[in-house]
Amino acid sequence: MFDRVRGAVVPLLLMAALELATRTLAPGSDAVAPPSAALRAGWAAALDGSLWQATLFTLGSAGTGLALGAALGMALGTVLGLSRRAAAVGSLTVELLRPVPSVALIPLALLVFGFGPSMEVAVVAFATLWPMLVLTQAAVRQVEPQLLELSAALQLTAWQRAWLIVLPAMLPRLFVALRLGVAVALVVAVTVEIAANPQGMGYAMMIAQQSLDPALMLAWLGWIGVVGYGLNAAALWLQQAVARRLGAAS
Repeated sequence: MFDRVRGAVVPLLLMAALELATRTLAPGSDAVAPPSAALRAGWAAALDGSLWQATLFTLGSAGTGLALGAALGMALGTVLGLSRRAAAVGSLTVELLRPVPSVALIPLALLVFGFGPSMEVAVVAFATLWPMLVLTQAAVRQVEPQLLELSAALQLTAWQRAWLIVLPAMLPRLFVALRLGVAVALVVAVTVEIAANPQGMGYAMMIAQQSLDPALMLAWLGWIGVVGYGLNAAALWLQQAVARRLGAAS
């Protein structure tokens, strides 16, 4: 608890400095607003329901895209990690597609899916696929060789080896990939909403900026940071809970 309080000192000091600076150097500015005004604007958005509606849309799109990207990335990463031949065959494809910025796919996704959640989900899935694939492949490569030799001695099928041997061994490392995927999914979802999709938190922040309402714009910016912090804290709690469960089971 003390560490959390101590960690809040710097953000509170920055907010106090911004409050003082905006009130003394730029009163009534159309570009910046004091944090107190942003808090009032955010509270008003919460009361009228727009905050929750946009947040649920962004989280739904980001969560669905993350689930699709993580599932495919973990499956492909496991295959590439277990089979050197498959890794050699697929390495060129992975290295060609992985550096492509996810936002560069927005025009293509718009042509295929049009405006709406499907387009955003597709872009988020593409963005989260690659870190999940690469980190899963690395986690599989770090599984103890003796465990794989044991699975061969037991004559387990490929599915049984992946489910009974490989997955439990690499599970702690997968949570690192999951936490990274959660952050990527939220960032990409908000970016897509700012650039192309007229829904969600990113679009609401852009509309506030275009309406010359800096208080509401900063309220959305701060709220996106709060949501990201909450998602990371939830992923960390899940990781620790699974680690405790595995420790108790062993």
